[in-house]
Amino acid sequence: MKSHKDLDVWRLAVDLATDVYEVTKSFPKEEQYGMVTQMRRSAISIASNIAEGATKNSFSCPHRFRVDQ
Repeated sequence: MKSHKDLDVWRLAVDLATDVYEVTKSFPKEEQYGMVTQMRRSAISIASNIAEGATKNSFSCPHRFRVDQ
């Protein structure tokens, strides 16, 4: 594997984050710092965690950061 960007699951996670940003644009302003922020951060976290797991080359805890193609 060259990069986490080669993983289909990472691409899907980025698409999900983009969709979440689009959907939450229409949420009420009073939710801007509540639900909207939480949904956006969690959507970004998915792709970030996949990228982090793909870069782990340590065998100290292989079951925590395993990304197979």
